[in-house]
Amino acid sequence: MGSIQRDSPKDSPKASPKKKITLQHLFDLDSKPYIGSNLSSPSNGRQSPFDSEYEEILSAITYCNFIFTFTDLLESPSQQDLKRLKLIQVLSLIKSSKKSLHEHLLSPLLSMVSANLFRPLPPPSNTSTISYLPDDEEPLSTFTPVWPHLQIVYDILLRLVLNVDPKTLRDYIDHHFILNLLFLFQSEDPRERESLKNVFHRIYSRFTFYRSFMRKAMNDVFLHYVFETERHCGIGELLEIWGSIINGFAVPLKEEHKLFLMRVLLPLHKTKSLQVYHRQLAYCVSQFVQKEPALGGVVVRGILRYWPVTNCQKEVLLIGELEELAENIDPDQYRTLALPLCTQITRCLNSFNSQVAERALYVWNNEQFVKMASAATEDVFPVVVEGMEKNLKLHWSKSVKQLTENVKAMLEEMDPTLYYRCLQEIDHRESEAHQEEMKRKQKWDRIEMAAKQNQFLQQPKYICVSSH
Repeated sequence: MGSIQRDSPKDSPKASPKKKITLQHLFDLDSKPYIGSNLSSPSNGRQSPFDSEYEEILSAITYCNFIFTFTDLLESPSQQDLKRLKLIQVLSLIKSSKKSLHEHLLSPLLSMVSANLFRPLPPPSNTSTISYLPDDEEPLSTFTPVWPHLQIVYDILLRLVLNVDPKTLRDYIDHHFILNLLFLFQSEDPRERESLKNVFHRIYSRFTFYRSFMRKAMNDVFLHYVFETERHCGIGELLEIWGSIINGFAVPLKEEHKLFLMRVLLPLHKTKSLQVYHRQLAYCVSQFVQKEPALGGVVVRGILRYWPVTNCQKEVLLIGELEELAENIDPDQYRTLALPLCTQITRCLNSFNSQVAERALYVWNNEQFVKMASAATEDVFPVVVEGMEKNLKLHWSKSVKQLTENVKAMLEEMDPTLYYRCLQEIDHRESEAHQEEMKRKQKWDRIEMAAKQNQFLQQPKYICVSSH
């Protein structure tokens, strides 16, 4: 990133002297779409009203290039307020202008935006990865002290992106500019990330010639987060942008987009901080399955591959995501997906964490999930029935036992004969296991008895040592 001016406005040079008006200068002004009031012809060498306004706005932009940290005790609050007023003045000019901005203003404007936004971010306040958060609670945020200025600068940039022709801005908002914006998503201030999301999304929407580059740049951020650092504050905001992008994909999906689902979105399920951005991630994944239901099998198996072992909060989130996916999966895949899905749900309802167990049991209230399970009852029932009976015998939670009774009644009603046969198979297996255990115990008893008898019959041997 380019260097950032840290000079105080106290040391700023005075505005450049006004240019001398010449006839050629007036012709140049009249031939281009300046903003503001119509150009008035000067008389007797006097300066036009527009030229004065142009110099005034240029002076305000120049003043705004000076950066306040809001942490330096030597900075004057009055100068900080003055810069804020200057920024508001520039923003008002862009908002009120009915004509396009002159190119002579674009260069200093974008330079001022870059000087204010593209700065080194402070080190993370929490160096440890967020792995466990209470329910419905967001991670702690750190607010940047320079937000009173940054907020207006982001508004200025957004207005420029919306109001100016992308082809005109192409020379100023280039690949380097976009990468610098992407870097700022690591800011811990949620207000800045929200503004960044709006600007970045608008750039993607209007600058169609940058779309492929922007998608690849965001993918690099995701992959770096998943496989290297697992530390990034803006994953949720970037996924929100992707949700809108995926919503606009044409059907059938391109191979590039399917690879993004398999290589980027699915691995995002394995990180410790999943709960921070799971809502946005689940929306992106569900968009893919809604557009091509045949992708449901790939998605379900991918989520099962990254299923957590000890993180109960993640389990609750993933159970909900699987339930939502069951509503969009292609019915032709019901038979192949019923067994792996029901097996995982059964493991969860046997969990000694009551929240996980209850969430897994509630899945059986979903009509589409029950419909999928009923498509392969011969495969599913033996697994599910065994899990139900285990809960009723061993689970510590009364509410879990009550929910298990309700699901058991539903399954018995679905196919009473098969349920009874599964119970008989369970009893048979338990009886065989009990017999095997008895045989094993009898063998050990015989071994112990033989060892005792051998020790009793065997006389101790003494070694005589001669003293000579």
